[in-house]
Amino acid sequence: MRTFVWQLLAPLAASLRDLAPIILVIAVFQLLVLKQPLPNLLDLLWGLTLVVAGLALFVQGLKLGLFPIGESLAWSFAAKGSLGWLLLFAFALGFGTTVAEPALIAVAGEAAGVAAGGGWIADTQAARQDYAEGLRYTVALSVGLAVVIGVLRILRGWPIQNLIILGYLSVVVMTLFAPPEIVGIAYDSGGVTTSTITVPLVTALGVGLASSIEGRNPMTDGFGLIALASLTPMIFVMAYGALR
Repeated sequence: MRTFVWQLLAPLAASLRDLAPIILVIAVFQLLVLKQPLPNLLDLLWGLTLVVAGLALFVQGLKLGLFPIGESLAWSFAAKGSLGWLLLFAFALGFGTTVAEPALIAVAGEAAGVAAGGGWIADTQAARQDYAEGLRYTVALSVGLAVVIGVLRILRGWPIQNLIILGYLSVVVMTLFAPPEIVGIAYDSGGVTTSTITVPLVTALGVGLASSIEGRNPMTDGFGLIALASLTPMIFVMAYGALR
């Protein structure tokens, strides 16, 4: 019984510890700098409780579900020895997790609203939805391609710094030619892809693949896919803006 209680409380305590700096900053600025009481204190405490519980459950879910299944699939595809199937799976994983990414859905919807308000697209529900979906699927395609490149990097042993340098040079060049209205959205799109769903599965794929291939080190070769996944959306979204 004691072990069960500890297994239940330990993740909650860890989540509360991780959130403590945020809580402290808000409390200090609200009470000492602004010198105002916290509004709706009971609602804030209830919301904080839900956040702590949700974060604890999410982290446990990663440990028990997403990380193991990602590594297991990487091992299975490596054992199968089919490059085509492995690359197809890598693309589908990057594409599928990005389409389902809540942060990207929120940013795409906000971008569509701003575009409609600024007169860049028609101010109708259909036009907004079309713009948001186009943005989401553009980012998803770019992340799928990034995961494929990352998998090839692990298989071939390519230096990641060369890919990153080439990628950011491409970002700089695209920035010079892309419409100014899309540049900020493109840069933010690179960040929102590295969020709750994409990161765990893509990281697990890279680590599992590097662990399953002889001569590859999971520490030096298994990581880096997320860097590529945050880089390619900037290029693709600026191209999307230029073509619309």
